[in-house]
Amino acid sequence: MTPTPPFAPIRILLVDDHTLFRRGLSALLSRDPGLRIVGDAADAGEAQRRAQQLQPDVILLDNHLPGVNGVDALPALREAAPGARVLMLTISEDGEDLATALRGGASGYLLKTMEGEALARAIHRAMTGEAVVADEMTGKLVEVFRQAATPPAAATETPAPAAGALSPRETDILRGIARGDSNKVIARDLGIAETTVKIHVQHILRKLGVSSRVQVAVIAVERGLV
Repeated sequence: MTPTPPFAPIRILLVDDHTLFRRGLSALLSRDPGLRIVGDAADAGEAQRRAQQLQPDVILLDNHLPGVNGVDALPALREAAPGARVLMLTISEDGEDLATALRGGASGYLLKTMEGEALARAIHRAMTGEAVVADEMTGKLVEVFRQAATPPAAATETPAPAAGALSPRETDILRGIARGDSNKVIARDLGIAETTVKIHVQHILRKLGVSSRVQVAVIAVERGLV
């Protein structure tokens, strides 16, 4: 597991309607000293109340919840805990579920079939701002947004207002984010300092009006940059 970090552990809220799964996942993730389960919820309403009360760093959210699907609960959860990164953790490998989640502001889309250590690593990566999408879903991610970005034959597409707002360097970094590269990897590939990449990433987020690297990756795919 990840070694003990020199900072406070990542505080996690688990949202899943299966009690045994929540207990098992809590026990599994608690083996990582850098992670701490602060609460759990069985449905969207309870999740919203717990998120507002606990203000977790990460919300692990199942999509198949009673009453309201996880993707539909995203806006309310993000409003209840604005600083939390929401990671979908589901059995659904449906491309539309993936697209809806990322458009709704999820910071990642993970599958319940993944190994426990891989899940822990994904949570740590998400907290650094990286896009965390299950490897099995990468092809579907690209395909869904390529289809969405293809206009009908008789239609003319008007570029989004922010399309020309990025500098050439920011566009290079946008491509790196869309590949799922960390700031360190992007810095190495472009031959610039990692701190410079961080500054550019903040500018990109502001210019595109989004809050996560996953949303940036979605935009990059929609614009055919990857």
